[in-house]
Amino acid sequence: MTTETPPIERAGENEGMADLDALRARFVRALDGARGPGTGPDPVPYADNLLARWREPHRRYHTLAHLTAVLDRVDELERYADDPDVVRLAAWFHDAVYLPERSENEERSARLAERALPEAGVPADKAAEVARLVRLTVSHDPADDDRDGQVLCDADLAVLASPPSAYAAYTAAVREEYHFVPNDAFREGRSAVLRQLLGLPRLFRTPYGQREWEATARYNLGAELEMLSPGESPAP
Repeated sequence: MTTETPPIERAGENEGMADLDALRARFVRALDGARGPGTGPDPVPYADNLLARWREPHRRYHTLAHLTAVLDRVDELERYADDPDVVRLAAWFHDAVYLPERSENEERSARLAERALPEAGVPADKAAEVARLVRLTVSHDPADDDRDGQVLCDADLAVLASPPSAYAAYTAAVREEYHFVPNDAFREGRSAVLRQLLGLPRLFRTPYGQREWEATARYNLGAELEMLSPGESPAP
């Protein structure tokens, strides 16, 4: 797999105590589930390339901790998916390319999947589906009959339903990733994102997400938006 990403040994350490071996094993299982066990080239270089990307030192929220959380939520929601392994691969690729100052991260991540997965032995239709799911994370607005899209989007947004301390850590990490944005501009941009999310008829599309996460997530978003309102202090 061709990459300009530094090897894992030289990457940042913002994933905390994440178990790299366990994550490699999870990638191999998902890849083999999509392509068939024992088919295609050695999956480990592909896993290591992705792990290195997720460990880039400029990341503060979009780290291995986020990847692990999304994978865990996909596991939790897999009964709602048509092809859980394709959704898992989409989780691996959905922020594989991430530069906070760029607006085309999802598109570039999708193109990475389109290049890497066929090379790794994934059938063309499944590789295309992974890329489609990655692009869907721009809007987090899957169609009513898009079961795989609903699972990925719910898994990606599940952080919004975190307990108060974890939600505060999430918002602080997002602010750190955008450290180069002045406070007023960040407040305006973040508020627009929060209003867009609150304007969705439903944040979560799976029955589980609607039942377990919707109310808490809306409360958290509303509280953050109130904090960012004029006259309040900006996010740390």
